Amino acid sequence: MSDGCGAPGGGVALSDVNVAKEAVVQGRVLRDGAPVERAYVRLLDGSEEFAGEVPTDGDGTFRFFAAPGTWTLRVLAPGGARAERVVQAELGTVASVEIAL
Repeated sequence: MSDGCGAPGGGVALSDVNVAKEAVVQGRVLRDGAPVERAYVRLLDGSEEFAGEVPTDGDGTFRFFAAPGTWTLRVLAPGGARAERVVQAELGTVASVEIAL
């Protein structure tokens, strides 16, 4: 079933990625402690310009490969729920966050 977004649910897997050469931002979207599937997580730069978007998968997970720096994650979830979280991406690390709705 297509949801209109070309990105894979959850984002690109890390299995074949040399994380030492990447700045990865990943996490989960939760509502009342349960994962939220089909929420859209947007990656916005320091001036709030759109850089990317991925849908969450069945576990509520998402992942982006970003340039080092400060980013805003904006979640748009079913039922009109929204949330934002600021995260720092650093080369060679995986920044993991949970975003509660």
